Amino acid sequence: MKKLSPLFLLLALIPRLSTIASAQNDEAVVEKHLAALGGREALSKLTSRKSTGTVNLTTPGGPLSGPVEILVKSPNKSRLQMTLDLAAIGGPGTMTVEQRFDGTTAYATNSMQGETEIPAKQLDHLRNNVFPTPLIGYKDRSTRIEVLANEKVNGKDAIVLLVTPKSGPPTRMFLDAETYLLIRFVTTISSPQLGGDVEQTTDLSDYRVVDGVKVPFRVVAANSLQTVTFAFDKIEHNIAIDDAMFVKK
Repeated sequence: MKKLSPLFLLLALIPRLSTIASAQNDEAVVEKHLAALGGREALSKLTSRKSTGTVNLTTPGGPLSGPVEILVKSPNKSRLQMTLDLAAIGGPGTMTVEQRFDGTTAYATNSMQGETEIPAKQLDHLRNNVFPTPLIGYKDRSTRIEVLANEKVNGKDAIVLLVTPKSGPPTRMFLDAETYLLIRFVTTISSPQLGGDVEQTTDLSDYRVVDGVKVPFRVVAANSLQTVTFAFDKIEHNIAIDDAMFVKK
């Protein structure tokens, strides 16, 4: 069996599956972004989200893939569970990976390595993620937004924003200059396996309307160790989710 690389970046992905972004004149562009998503009224009706599909990982040990389910509940609870087929790296059977966040503390485990440590920066990312978007009421949470010089993302003009929460690392957000949808974000995550902090770039695409709100059905996160691709085939809103789903078993 080939060496299995660490799956440390997955916690950093969960928060960003709920949309985040901001603006030129931060207040004006926030409103344009919220309108592009579907508007404040439609967003205010969302209390939870369930996303199901397939995850593919490209790692030094080889490719891994399998089904994935992500649950998110207001204000910032989240749970990810996926089952990876180990045959591609010479392993027997499958490995189940699960990560839970109850709004304060996080728990991560997999069926081969047991419980794994959650770095402080990942906890900050999770705590700062407010569903359905951290941009609603961001000033009330003392988040600062600075507009940087525009850049190109996959050939498209993008508005670049430096979003700095009250605690935790800042994130650079890239909004499509025409649609005001989030197409990329870049942030720093902690990886004990890599000896410290690493930069991670996440691209979002294939936006579709679900219950009046646009949601990305494809999310690709990459750093120097691995690339993780989420391809969702179903996203549901306002389903009943027991709070026990987000706490440590």
